[in-house]
Amino acid sequence: MKSLLRSPIVAAILGRLIWAWMELVARTVRWEIEIDEAARAVWHKHDGVVVAAWHSRILLMPAGWVRVVRSWKHRISRGAMLISLSADGEAVARAIDHLDLHAIRGSAANRRKKKDKGGMRAIAEAVRLLKSGYAVCITPDGPRGPAQKVSLGAIMIAQRAGVPIVPYALSVAPAWRLDTWDRLILPLPFSRGGIVLGPPIETDRDQHMGELESLLQEQLDAATHRADMLAARRARPRTDSVPR
Repeated sequence: MKSLLRSPIVAAILGRLIWAWMELVARTVRWEIEIDEAARAVWHKHDGVVVAAWHSRILLMPAGWVRVVRSWKHRISRGAMLISLSADGEAVARAIDHLDLHAIRGSAANRRKKKDKGGMRAIAEAVRLLKSGYAVCITPDGPRGPAQKVSLGAIMIAQRAGVPIVPYALSVAPAWRLDTWDRLILPLPFSRGGIVLGPPIETDRDQHMGELESLLQEQLDAATHRADMLAARRARPRTDSVPR
């Protein structure tokens, strides 16, 4: 299966199918969107930003770009995603290319392992893009978990680039969840959904990484819980919600 997925033809076909599905979901889901005022200000005031979201939501992530961020004409105007060098990652990389999102191939979490996962190269590219006006989306529990547990990769990249981290959460209901390590969400078109951009986390170099790790865990958990509530329509939209 892995060798089949690595075929350029198969990867191209899968990439186009995934892209079409992402676009369909982004445009047909009835989204409730909540954006923290300080998070929106990051796109005005900074040269770059790390956007952190759980790996299980990777097929949902472009929805925020398609429905919200892509239309912002701010200082940060381009987007990228950190995607592993795995066989399935190749199809996802090709899919987001259709959305004008740049794929950074490699895994910050595996930078110290003997087997080359493109970690150091990916970190260097992410830092370079962040300093040149990109929003870089990173899954802090990827590429292999533990699911929804923050690792230090996203924090290290943000500190090196001198940019804040914005917690990013998405949810849809109903949805399928696959039997993978992260319980990957397969979103369904025409369902209900929630998109949340939480308060930004500043990442000065003198801040202890352990404290930043705990803070990101807390805020990403809170944003995810809120997105789940919005998708299930168990909560009233806040006054700062962005209309569909």
